[in-house]
Amino acid sequence: MPWGVDSEHGRLLDVLLCSPDNFRWLPTSAISRATLDSGKRFDPEAASTQHAEMVAAYDQAGVRCHFLDPDPALPYQVFARDSSAMTQRGAVIAQLHQWWRRGEYAAVIEFYERNKVPVRGMITAGALEGGDVAIVEPGVMLIGTGEERTQHVAANQLATWMREDGWEVRIEPIPARFVHMDAVCAILAPMLAAVCIDVLSSSFVGWLREKGFELIEFTADQALRLGGNAISLGDERVLAGAGGELNDGLRARGITVLDPDLSMFMLGGGGARCLAQPLRRNRLGT
Repeated sequence: MPWGVDSEHGRLLDVLLCSPDNFRWLPTSAISRATLDSGKRFDPEAASTQHAEMVAAYDQAGVRCHFLDPDPALPYQVFARDSSAMTQRGAVIAQLHQWWRRGEYAAVIEFYERNKVPVRGMITAGALEGGDVAIVEPGVMLIGTGEERTQHVAANQLATWMREDGWEVRIEPIPARFVHMDAVCAILAPMLAAVCIDVLSSSFVGWLREKGFELIEFTADQALRLGGNAISLGDERVLAGAGGELNDGLRARGITVLDPDLSMFMLGGGGARCLAQPLRRNRLGT
């Protein structure tokens, strides 16, 4: 099975993570700023324990875990989703917007070179972050643009490459306070998506419905608590942070939910999907 993915829900075989050794809360987004303003205190031991529980959940699900080399200068490197995006032809190296995250490109390029993972391209036109990139179905990509993270000019660069490969690409604006597309939309099983209809445009919601998707709806308040941020393991299994109405909605549809406590990361601005970059899934479109 070659490196790469052509869906968000094919059986997950390999995933890229980063240990939380250097993680701490920073005012990176509306989510983490609200946490800091609330007076809550970061607990590094709890973060380490929670991350280990997530790794154990991947092990339980039969997913091979790979790890970036943690850099003490990069406190948000633990959110391994953002420094790259995986396509059916290999990785796209992202360009992160905030200066304290830009250096994350180094470890991810080193990882891909060391493991002979093909690199489809490197974003040069502007900022693009992996949390804004999703594969709706084989041959269809979604890219969110909030401009404070992913900029339209960089989204268009990636879209051009994918269209050259024969893919349909939709670039969808989102309000900047929600950080990334994966805070407001997640593809979690065949023809099943979790969406924040308070935030997403009616044309986008209609586009998903026209493609045949069943939608689990959640609110803007839940989005700002990362309530919709989850990752499919394939075979009707999903990994998500503990608690929340989304998990109940998935279980009601017969989907198995692995839900370790990820509160130290969710309060810092990222959930289960943010913490992981799929490297290899069973291919659906071949």
